[in-house]
Amino acid sequence: MSIPKLKPMGLMQLLAPLLAVILAIVLALLAAWALSMAAAAQVTHPTAEDLASYAGADRMEKLVAGAKKEGSVAVYSSAAMDDMGAIIAAFEKKYGVKVRLWRGSSENIVQRTVVEARGGRFEADVIETGALAMESMRRERLFQEIKTPALSELLAAAILPHREWVGTRFNIFVAAYNTRLIKKDELPKSYDDLLDRRWKGKLGVEGEDSDWFGGVVTALGEDKGLALFREIVAANGLSVRKGHTLLANLVVSGEVPFALTTYAYKAEQLRKSGAPIDWLVLSPGVARFEGVGVARRATRPHAAILFFDFMLTHAQDILRDRDFFPARANAKSLPEGADLHILDPAKALDDSAKWSKYFRDIVAAPR
Repeated sequence: MSIPKLKPMGLMQLLAPLLAVILAIVLALLAAWALSMAAAAQVTHPTAEDLASYAGADRMEKLVAGAKKEGSVAVYSSAAMDDMGAIIAAFEKKYGVKVRLWRGSSENIVQRTVVEARGGRFEADVIETGALAMESMRRERLFQEIKTPALSELLAAAILPHREWVGTRFNIFVAAYNTRLIKKDELPKSYDDLLDRRWKGKLGVEGEDSDWFGGVVTALGEDKGLALFREIVAANGLSVRKGHTLLANLVVSGEVPFALTTYAYKAEQLRKSGAPIDWLVLSPGVARFEGVGVARRATRPHAAILFFDFMLTHAQDILRDRDFFPARANAKSLPEGADLHILDPAKALDDSAKWSKYFRDIVAAPR
């Protein structure tokens, strides 16, 4: 009887079962490692969302300890360097956490933050700028609501219904004038008074203040207000300048004797320094909030929330002492007797294209 010959097995056929076992073990180990790393990351690296609602008695200690481990916080702000510098110095001294500041205009902050987020980069931990810019970024879902006891001390108007960003201070648009060139008894009592020919060549305005323009015109009545500003520009002109600090300094120098849209705090700071400048609120007055928010994808969430809380508590006194009108209810009264209209951020943003066009066509670049 013949015995069938068996074909010799190749090396790979011999090793295949062993390799399959080894591969299964390696995959299992990798899966276990990935799960353990994810769990560790969740425990040691909480997100802003994880921390946002924490209300334990040790909340502050937890934030401080976490912020010290993170080492720094990245803040985007449009505030003047000396004003934000005073806040940063106090924060760093109190907590020993470094603040990395990037300063830009409100428009540049929106552009940079949105571009970074859409590209999957999340550089900013905290954003602090004007109300319309904050509302614009909120609609991009860039902020995380933070539940903090500090809210109980603020004016109700500073707390938006969504609570994803919070007002820190009022920016009040005021008319500033050079006290060497304009006497108090010559001051206008209303916008109608600016039709007088003695104001020809003396009036100035900041070039991006379409929200102020919308607020004033709406309060006057749209048709009446638009007609009035067309007449003022036609009769006496409006010098358009870029930047509120620049505009205030041009009042001091006398280049712009009477500016319609300086910020109250800057005019007051200059007045107290001895500069020939004073200010008044022309009726109807307009104010808007500057706000602060924690980035939803903050890389350093403990430090971000700690700085957010600081802006709503300790920084309120710093802002008051630097002639701002803080959002804390008992910090400082608004100008006595002023007829102030506080801009609604959501409505102002919705109407921004309309008022930007009117402002450009009537004030900034009239034809």
